[in-house]
Amino acid sequence: MAFVLSLLMALVLVSYGPGGSLGCYLSQRLMLDARENLRLLDRMNRLSPHSCLQDRKDFGLPQEMVEGDQLQKDQAFPVLYEMLQQSFNVFHTEHSSAAWDTTLLDQLCTGLQQQLDHLDTCRDQVMGEKDSELGNVDPIVTVKKYFQGIHDYLQEKGYSDCAWEIVRVEMMRALTVSTTLQKRLTKMGGDLNSP
Repeated sequence: MAFVLSLLMALVLVSYGPGGSLGCYLSQRLMLDARENLRLLDRMNRLSPHSCLQDRKDFGLPQEMVEGDQLQKDQAFPVLYEMLQQSFNVFHTEHSSAAWDTTLLDQLCTGLQQQLDHLDTCRDQVMGEKDSELGNVDPIVTVKKYFQGIHDYLQEKGYSDCAWEIVRVEMMRALTVSTTLQKRLTKMGGDLNSP
């Protein structure tokens, strides 16, 4: 019995990082999931992007906001979360199921969900009640407008194959930016609770 209690205590201690926060460190697993999601998106390519040049659109990816010094650490986490949530929403629809190889699509949605689940372990601790109105903060609004533009574009184009190809390429850009943001958060200090 003493061994079991010692083992449980050891597991609890291992679960807590030096800052005393349960699971609120950006893990290597999160970065591996991000890379795998990019590989899956690349494999989902069904059309030559050159055949869809007439459908190109600049969606206004807020890349400079994410890659520059505009975001503070307390804003970076909610922006990362929102980008991943919105990316998941783009591909987790009835229309996307009709457009893509369902095996690859399911793997991509699962990978995005795993990233979100990892971030969910920290979300309440990082954002706290004081930040519960983050939906009104400019960076979050900018991300939401960007993804709304993607949804509007797909609808305007009737969810055509070329529209989905343009969006696939754009989502590769968006997920690359979110990966850059994850790296930046890691450099800021992997403990998402520290100031």
